[in-house]
Amino acid sequence: MLALPGAFAAELPGIPEFIDEMVSKHQFKHDELVQVFQEAQHRQEVIDAMNKPSTLKPWLEYRASFINPKRIDGGIRFWQKHAAALDRAEKPYGVPQEIIIAIIGVETLYGRNAGTYRTLDALTTLTFDYPRRVDFFRSELEQYLLLAREQGFDMLSIRASYAGAMGIPQFMPSSYRKNAVDFNGDGKIDLMTGEEDAIGSVANYLRQYGWKPGEPVAVRAQNGDGNRP
Repeated sequence: MLALPGAFAAELPGIPEFIDEMVSKHQFKHDELVQVFQEAQHRQEVIDAMNKPSTLKPWLEYRASFINPKRIDGGIRFWQKHAAALDRAEKPYGVPQEIIIAIIGVETLYGRNAGTYRTLDALTTLTFDYPRRVDFFRSELEQYLLLAREQGFDMLSIRASYAGAMGIPQFMPSSYRKNAVDFNGDGKIDLMTGEEDAIGSVANYLRQYGWKPGEPVAVRAQNGDGNRP
């Protein structure tokens, strides 16, 4: 039954123990989490997508999905719309505006394709029915519950990619908690619809992971004997 798309996931092995851990470790209310996970759905298509990711395509086939008039034109419009925010992000974080725009364009086409799966469904499916990366997704599910509590999210309403990446920049829950910033100063961090918060958060993410202004962002690949192809 669990192999059927949309089947409820509550009977997946490990969920009761996970709930108990969240209660003891983070003081969640047991009954509330039980109710939430009773609504979670097992999504077989999430596992199928993980097993056959589009990124396995050769670059010559993959390239056309990102370097095309639609994405370039969208990037120009996004840049024009958010010129001030992009300029403001470049200065403190040291990340060029075109890099920020390119990442948002690649990830979600400037917010248009931010994901159709419920985050809880995707992460629950991958935590309890995808043993290849169970530790990673179990941690991300934990981070998602914490994020939802901190941000006041309805755990059942937030949408994500099949891997659980959320919002305009496609941050995993751990990255959302660690690297997202309130860049428009409205007192909340909104990566789901907040384009300025997404801009600042992408820049902050790159800085936190070692971005150095003015240094190369790519090097020419070499084959095994050290010669360039």
